[in-house]
Amino acid sequence: MSPTSETAHGGRRLVIVESPAKAKTIKGYLGPGYVVEASVGHIRDLPNGAAEVPEKYTGEVRRLGVDVEHDFQPIYVVNADKKAQVRKLKELLAESDELYLATDEDREGEAIAWHLQEVLRPKVPVHRMVFHEITKDAIRAAVANPRELNKRMVDAQETRRILDRLYGYEVSPVLWKKVMRGLSAGRVQSVATRLVVERERERIAFRSAEYWDLTGTFSTGRAGDASDPSSLVARLNAVDGRRVAQGRDFGPDGRLKSDQVLHLDEANARALAAALENASFSVRSVESKPYRRSPYAPFRTTTLQQEASRKLGFGAKSTMQVAQKLYENGFITYMRTDSTTLSDTAVSAARAQVTQLYGASYLPDRPRTYAGKVKNAQEAHEAIRPSGDRFRTPAETGLTGDQFKLYELIWKRTVASQMKDAVGNSVTVKIGGRSSDGRDAEFSASGKTITFHGFMKAYVEGADDPNAELDDRERRLPQVAEGDALSAEELSVDGHATKPPARYTEASLVKELEEREIGRPSTYASIIGTILDRGYVFKKGTALVPSFLSFAVVNLLETHFGRLVDYDFTAKMEDDLDRIAQGEAQAVPWLRRFYFGEGDDHNAGVASGAGNGDGDHLGGLKELVTDLGAIDAREISSFPVGDGIMLRVGRYGPYVERGEKDEEGHQRADVPEDLAPDELTVEYAEELLAKPSGDFELGADPESGHQIVAKDGRYGPYVTEILPDGTPKTGKNAVKPRTASLFKSMSLDTVTLADALKLMSLPRVVGTDAEGVEITAQNGRYGPYLKKGTDSRSLETEDQLFNITLDEALAIYAQPKQRGRAAAKPPLKELGTDPVSERPVVVKDGRFGPYVTDGETNATLRTDDSVETITPERGYELLAEKRAKGPAKKTAKKAAKKAPAKKAPAKKATTAKKAAAKTTTAKTAAKKTTAKKTAAKSAASSASASTSAKSGE
Repeated sequence: MSPTSETAHGGRRLVIVESPAKAKTIKGYLGPGYVVEASVGHIRDLPNGAAEVPEKYTGEVRRLGVDVEHDFQPIYVVNADKKAQVRKLKELLAESDELYLATDEDREGEAIAWHLQEVLRPKVPVHRMVFHEITKDAIRAAVANPRELNKRMVDAQETRRILDRLYGYEVSPVLWKKVMRGLSAGRVQSVATRLVVERERERIAFRSAEYWDLTGTFSTGRAGDASDPSSLVARLNAVDGRRVAQGRDFGPDGRLKSDQVLHLDEANARALAAALENASFSVRSVESKPYRRSPYAPFRTTTLQQEASRKLGFGAKSTMQVAQKLYENGFITYMRTDSTTLSDTAVSAARAQVTQLYGASYLPDRPRTYAGKVKNAQEAHEAIRPSGDRFRTPAETGLTGDQFKLYELIWKRTVASQMKDAVGNSVTVKIGGRSSDGRDAEFSASGKTITFHGFMKAYVEGADDPNAELDDRERRLPQVAEGDALSAEELSVDGHATKPPARYTEASLVKELEEREIGRPSTYASIIGTILDRGYVFKKGTALVPSFLSFAVVNLLETHFGRLVDYDFTAKMEDDLDRIAQGEAQAVPWLRRFYFGEGDDHNAGVASGAGNGDGDHLGGLKELVTDLGAIDAREISSFPVGDGIMLRVGRYGPYVERGEKDEEGHQRADVPEDLAPDELTVEYAEELLAKPSGDFELGADPESGHQIVAKDGRYGPYVTEILPDGTPKTGKNAVKPRTASLFKSMSLDTVTLADALKLMSLPRVVGTDAEGVEITAQNGRYGPYLKKGTDSRSLETEDQLFNITLDEALAIYAQPKQRGRAAAKPPLKELGTDPVSERPVVVKDGRFGPYVTDGETNATLRTDDSVETITPERGYELLAEKRAKGPAKKTAKKAAKKAPAKKAPAKKATTAKKAAAKTTTAKTAAKKTTAKKTAAKSAASSASASTSAKSGE
């Protein structure tokens, strides 16, 4: 029965989806009688701190949010920023006759639907509405064919959530105490970090090897063309039957793996080339084999992330954000899937386009099918493909920018998956000759010709190695036969050096995690985002580089929590969680063994998958984190560089040190935080230690007598005064030393006492305006500026701080501030129309960083957001969260505190000035309100369902 015919009988149906953007699209398909509203992600979750836990719970329950003593019962609370939305949903439900829960069709989506049902407590019929594409036909079919909630999927998600909470809340505090505040550990993120660190360790231990060989250009002596060239390039393969060493023959220590190969150095290679200068060469063999390449399977989550990284330069998170938008606007099917299967409808659509665009000769007789390769794949979704029963070509979509690029990638891959194989021939030619000193030299060349490109007409997969040869690359060799004589036109001597193993990229790390069966494809984007945000990893180009901080974290985890970051153990845990989801194991006994370590049952827990196999009792997580005294914080954060130099990771960053603090000749120097660990050589460490460091004594201030010193701080060089012993540093009478950053034109080794005193004289009072308001010249984060009350104006040069006059300052203030529409900075990004306010949403650059606004509501971007990757739905979500909090309250007391300390003018203040005062008071109130709601903000930032991966690992 169609939605229209259902509603003809009366009744009002409430449909709840996850994101406002999806709600708007679906509402257009359902028509009258249906109210479509968004939950805006999760409405309920485990508490983010003890303050959110109901008062009836005490002890460990308040800390963990899970009652570990009573069957690991989770304590769920409605997120602070979602209470207003929950009220709205309850009001809409009270006016409805049926409820459709239309969240995503995966574990997380099923859990959100269950939480909605638990919180809303509907008294009307409830239906679970599922779909994998947002098209009119799919949505109407979903309404007509609802199902019941799948409690097994809910239980599986809940077990994962509890496990990750226990892991994170027990292990993270260990990192806070022993490494640095603000760090986090996670079931998958810690293992992902370990992978990146281990690769860097391999690079540090790597020793390059040099090897040489010869390359010859051989001519057939006849005229050639594109189909039959006259010459070929071949590389030296063997000398006297002994294979010449190539890069693959050397180990990471720089030594040959086998003595059966011939290692040519430069001298021997040049001598051989000279001896072959007048040699006669001929073809010794020609080996031809048929070449066939089948198309790639349609995209699933991880292969889409990998290919978007290779071809488009997208990060995993960015890929998922763009894909989410395409899905919600009806362009592609659901983008979190382990499946490579296409529906019959999709296969028909793809085959039709093959015939239409490439011709019947490119269409195989039978549809192609692809077997799933993911072990314990989560749900049987389709592969990621264009939506609908007729695929829109990229040109027909009207898409632009990143959405167009990603849609085109998905469309090409899907169509190509239903095309014929590429076929051709591969050829290997071996060429021999004897040198003047009697040595036999054999060269080898390989070629490939493609006689029918098949699917390659539509799509060719990229490669992680930028130097790799892609599948559609042809190498044509001359048509030669065994015994044919060839002449050497050129023999060149080539030197090579082995390279360290390549660092992971987002694409290759995703591939590695999947191959090791660690984590789930739907979470990889958020995992990589987490290790980047935590400072464990940073990017150089596309490469993921571990920070020195991550070395300390991984060192601690490997030494004291080895099983928790063991690759096989983590994969085994994934198997156990899947067995729970399939009903083959029970969650509570498994969690009990994991947490308390009861027995060595190999069906679950920490006691499984990583034991020694002899039946010994293995401790659980709780036991592992109990004895922190055994962890030497200094030891786990120290790494030898060489020649008595140690790299240490301190609370304020990495540094190198020679000797101990109390020893004579002790040296210490900060290490640049963006330095790759494999670049910290003994030589570079020596350079850092040789640089001027510590305090540069500049002299005494003639007025105060205090010593003035220059220092190199974490945020750059600065000058400060040394206060006398006994000066109170805390309390009401605390005295803070005068401090000032050096100008850009200054340096530690040239700054003088006069410079320092001049810098510390800032801010300088320039004078007062006609109303008695003081004008000061100050040096700030963004450069020199004037300040009058709350009105700031930039100065062009730092010198103006000391020489600008009052008249010049008043002249600057007499000019209109560049804040109006005509002079306003253009927005950083346009996001579209907000589905709630129906106003255009843009990203702007504000005083405290970028923010989204629709002209009425402003919302600052979170830590995980960036201007480059933020999507419209994420912008709408931030605005929805800000609206849900309501306006900041202001009180008379706060207003009084914020009253400007200036001479009252004789005349009544203008309306504009009153408005400015109100704004200032509101900002103060908002700041104080925000400070009290830190936990709520944290919950809001993790509540996104439309722009982030579904579960925290």
